[in-house]
Amino acid sequence: MLLRGGLVVDGTGAPPVTADVLIEGDRIAAVGGRLDVTGHRVIDADGLVVAPGFIDMHAHSDLAVLTDGAHLAKTMQGVTTEVLGQDGLSYAPTTDAGMAAVREQIAGWNGVPDVGYRWRSVAEYLAEIDRRGSATNVAYLLPQGTIRMSVVGTEDRPATPAELAEMRAQVDRGMREGAFGMSSGLTYVPGMFADTDELVALCQVVARHGGCYAPHQRSYGAGALAAYAEMIEVARRSSVALHLTHATMNFPENRGRAGELLALVDAALADGLDLTLDSYPYLPGATTLSALLPSSAATGGPAATLDRLRDPAERARITHQVEVVGSDGCHGVPVDWDTIEIAGVRDPALADRVGRTVARIAADEHRPPAEVFLDLLIADRLGTGILQHVGDEANVRAVMRHPRHTGGSDGILVGAKPHPRAAGTFARYLGRYVRERGVLTLAEAVRHLSGTPAARLGLHDRGRVAPGRRADLVLFDPLTVTDRATFDDPRATAEGIAWVFIDGRAVVEAGERTGLRAGRALRHGTGRSGPPAATTQS
Repeated sequence: MLLRGGLVVDGTGAPPVTADVLIEGDRIAAVGGRLDVTGHRVIDADGLVVAPGFIDMHAHSDLAVLTDGAHLAKTMQGVTTEVLGQDGLSYAPTTDAGMAAVREQIAGWNGVPDVGYRWRSVAEYLAEIDRRGSATNVAYLLPQGTIRMSVVGTEDRPATPAELAEMRAQVDRGMREGAFGMSSGLTYVPGMFADTDELVALCQVVARHGGCYAPHQRSYGAGALAAYAEMIEVARRSSVALHLTHATMNFPENRGRAGELLALVDAALADGLDLTLDSYPYLPGATTLSALLPSSAATGGPAATLDRLRDPAERARITHQVEVVGSDGCHGVPVDWDTIEIAGVRDPALADRVGRTVARIAADEHRPPAEVFLDLLIADRLGTGILQHVGDEANVRAVMRHPRHTGGSDGILVGAKPHPRAAGTFARYLGRYVRERGVLTLAEAVRHLSGTPAARLGLHDRGRVAPGRRADLVLFDPLTVTDRATFDDPRATAEGIAWVFIDGRAVVEAGERTGLRAGRALRHGTGRSGPPAATTQS
């Protein structure tokens, strides 16, 4: 296939050039002036940008890649690779009991679709992705919280030497089976119970395999800077490459303070640390309603948590922690119920809550907000998703300008009203922050969304438009590309994306999703990408 006369933005940050791009099989065969070839299908790319496929460095598609053959949220905005296993909680490696517990704990992120859940190891999970075929390529991170749950449980205590040895063995095994690194969710039970030394010990294993550490740190609120400093200390002591996930400074306490975060980043880079970060171009965040609970209320698993929420004395204690003290689950900041909007519920009978804040529900029902909060958690069995309106535009812009920045949607795909970032992040960077506001140049933005993340992951055959590279490509109209997903219509697909190729196969053609599941599970450090992908969606 010959892409004729497009504006090639190659993913390195180099100035755009008008050129032809020749695809043969799954590779880019040539890039240059006007290529003289015959016997190829020719696509007129005049007026379109030809860029490397975008890499979503923070995705929550762990089950969607098994169930959603179209996966429009990502494919229709040019995403060709997603990094899964985020925030320390996912589905491998685990035990039978661990699988049951984590399914309940992160139902608000991924739902509970019927996918069998027969795998337990990383190798088995990746094989299941390849067996079904995926709409995008997948890179997987080992979830530190799930590993701790399987070995230590959900109690707030240090790991014993034997338990630490077993967790290190699981990290070693998972890295050998193809994981690209490890994630943490240090405001979520039980990952948050790991101290700095434990994280260092696990990251030493990740570093030995050349992987990266992608932590959701202990605070993005009252203790944000100290939490970032701890992650940098972990990287320094373990020699692991560090990727700060959804890096921002949230809540009123941190308005306009992104410069302090970036000063920490720059000092670490000057000291020789290998450090990158990702962000999404929106102000609200998204998580589960149960994430606001203090960790002491969330130990022992979902059943124990629900028992506490029914106990009057525990309810009073939790309310004080959340509303007055600032729970560790809410980043040490007392909750403002006006900022907590219900985005999705597990129980359809609770659908009338979606789209309203906890404060609005409380006013409508003439009840205290904390009572609404606790009762909804019980009724929905901890499966409620929320939007949290706590961001700052100045911080968002400052972070995305950093040269080590990459794009990550942090997109939750389930619920009646999920965050629009799942379907809009990459098109929003190109439309709002490149074309409309000039925060990034086109070449800078493409590098942030493709070349830099590919380098971070060690995907040396992707992330550039150059001969010999994999033909993961996106063609878009720079004059019209934009996000259409909104908080009222969060699943509206992006506009201006004309073609998307994964390994040279068109998954979007002339602006329409084809039937191909051309993606596959990538394996770190092996050069293997799994068996040939399935050809049609199901």
